[in-house]
Amino acid sequence: MNVLLINGPNLNLLGQREPGIYGRDTLAMIETELTREANADGVELVCFQSNFEGALIERIHQAMGESQGILINAGAYTHSSIGLRDALKGVAIPYVELHLSNTHSREPFRHHSYLADSAVGVVSGFGPKSYSLALSGLVHHLRQGG
Repeated sequence: MNVLLINGPNLNLLGQREPGIYGRDTLAMIETELTREANADGVELVCFQSNFEGALIERIHQAMGESQGILINAGAYTHSSIGLRDALKGVAIPYVELHLSNTHSREPFRHHSYLADSAVGVVSGFGPKSYSLALSGLVHHLRQGG
């Protein structure tokens, strides 16, 4: 089983960007741990990060025929990108939206997601553990025939 992990804008700054909200773990640390967890569960994890919406959309398109599931932390694009929504719906690959922080306890503009209503599930608010929980939920869903 192949799962694609997509991280959107500014997530390359994890560990230094607002550590009170996002924690001190870097994206590389999160990806390393999640890859270890995936491999232990017999899952190949492919990681991709970009600050550019078009690059994220292109990578989602490339996942067709390659990935059985997608984990996506679209960052700020969660709240603004109809293009990402359309790409995810267009490839019809089951996905889980995830966030380090609880977006519903933050600014009102972060309360709406363009991705959530078509997602298998949404995980937010558990810091780096959100990635692990999202992976576990997605793999369970896929193995159940989802």
